[in-house]
Amino acid sequence: QVQLVESGGGLVQAGGSLRLSCAASGTISSLNAMGWYRQAPGKQRELVATITRGGSTNYADSVKGRFTISRDNARDTVYLQMNSLKPEDTGVYYCRFYRILAPGDYWGQGTQVFVSS
Repeated sequence: QVQLVESGGGLVQAGGSLRLSCAASGTISSLNAMGWYRQAPGKQRELVATITRGGSTNYADSVKGRFTISRDNARDTVYLQMNSLKPEDTGVYYCRFYRILAPGDYWGQGTQVFVSS
């Protein structure tokens, strides 16, 4: 019902920046939230940041002050601006779309981020 396409991952040195994008298509409802999660090698998937259509955000403590999540409602796209990257930020970043007050939870295929020391 909803397809998510992530882009923007890549290789960057510590202290550098990347911007991830995730575009949603399909049966989009107006009341929804989107977010980014990541999975480092050998570790469990964890929340990075989420944002509602109205702009309410929350972040993992590990990325506060360094990452910024935003969205373009007209384009059904969410972004993650990642600054001051650290090697521990390395992992596969997954986009998530979920509906508020309705069923629906969808995930993208993931985009790889590698931060060298």
